[in-house]
Amino acid sequence: MNNEINTNGTNGKVRYEDLYPKQFAPADYINPDTYKHTRAPVEAALTIIPEAYTCEEFARIEKERVFSNSWVTVAVTSQVSKPGDVRVVEVAGQSIIVTRNEEGELRAFYNVCRHRGAQMLDHDCTALNGSRIRCPYHSWAYNLDGECIGTPLFEGSDIPEEMQGVFSMGSVDKFSADDYPLFPIHVAEWGFLIFVNLAEESTPLFEQLGDLPGRLAPYRLDEWQIVREREFIFKANYKLVGENFMEYYHLPWVHPELIKVSRMEDHYRWQGRGMYTGMMTWPISAGDEGGWLGLPPMSGLAVQYLESARFIWLFPNASISIMPNHTFVMITRPSGPAYTVEETYILVHPESLENDAAETELEQLNDFWTLVNNQDIDIVEKVQAGLSMKPYRGGRMCYHFEEPLHRFQNMIIDKMVGIEQVPEGDAEERQQMFGGKKPS
Repeated sequence: MNNEINTNGTNGKVRYEDLYPKQFAPADYINPDTYKHTRAPVEAALTIIPEAYTCEEFARIEKERVFSNSWVTVAVTSQVSKPGDVRVVEVAGQSIIVTRNEEGELRAFYNVCRHRGAQMLDHDCTALNGSRIRCPYHSWAYNLDGECIGTPLFEGSDIPEEMQGVFSMGSVDKFSADDYPLFPIHVAEWGFLIFVNLAEESTPLFEQLGDLPGRLAPYRLDEWQIVREREFIFKANYKLVGENFMEYYHLPWVHPELIKVSRMEDHYRWQGRGMYTGMMTWPISAGDEGGWLGLPPMSGLAVQYLESARFIWLFPNASISIMPNHTFVMITRPSGPAYTVEETYILVHPESLENDAAETELEQLNDFWTLVNNQDIDIVEKVQAGLSMKPYRGGRMCYHFEEPLHRFQNMIIDKMVGIEQVPEGDAEERQQMFGGKKPS
């Protein structure tokens, strides 16, 4: 591809290496002019600036404007399915407790005691002792709605009864436990995913999801359960993990196994209104490489769902790959510009486990997705290394293959420059990406 681009509609050409300054000031990262070449229509657009993946200052602002101001995927619903179940997650550098109250409603709180600021739960905590969140420092206790229900002493204390009066708060002037609940956080669920939003005021989750819940309604996602999970580390920016997921341009060279069950010519763009990018494979190709068709499908799916797979990146940090018989979920958690923790889950509808070969098929699926993820780690880390090379100032979008990247990068830009909007989708449900015959 030529390294020149026509930027003004004339025959004049300029090198795209010269379109961006060699160094940005922090204020540039919230300036719309910084991103004007990525704002161009996809057939003329350049990729977002390399500093979006490599710069500590960009990552700091992104933490505030993207991760502290969006619905962020943090967990799978079956991890927090009943009162007292807990997930301790990190979003934008903040430790957060996600649980359910006695009525089964989701609740989320900052993981900090209102007394002296101690972190209350460790990050590997998955269940409470009883129905209380208890601070390990001075034993202040909170119920599952975050209400302060005890300052020492309360039931279960190991302080001798004859000494408990010393700790009573009853005579303290101007103190009421009602004034010291845990700091709440917006939390919501859709399908099998849990989301939090750190903003003081947030729009409803379903405004961010747009038409996606309706598009995926036939899968009855709220019924699916985790059957396998694993953590991966990418020494790369979380956006690179997502952008790698969003395009199939790299499959022939990076994923020789995946391309046998998800052929290039069978891919379509599949995205409507919402903060997501979407693609689909139709039909899924038969073969043993991925075991995608090994487990029986869930009941009630129409033919177009029985024969296809859908791949969705949920802004800003998670993906779901949905087949008729299983789903592969990735939840990414950035830590600085060049380090990402990725939690992965295989979920299955209970109906798909009703055969004698289920465990064998699940192991095959687990091995396949592990192989694909390891291949992605290798190539994504190579991209991270290359983005730090001094001459590189951005590259051209490849229109048919990389339109979802253009959509995603412009969502990031919107947040960075303070624009709140939900992108519209394609006029047709499916857009041909690679040629070939469109399914009826």
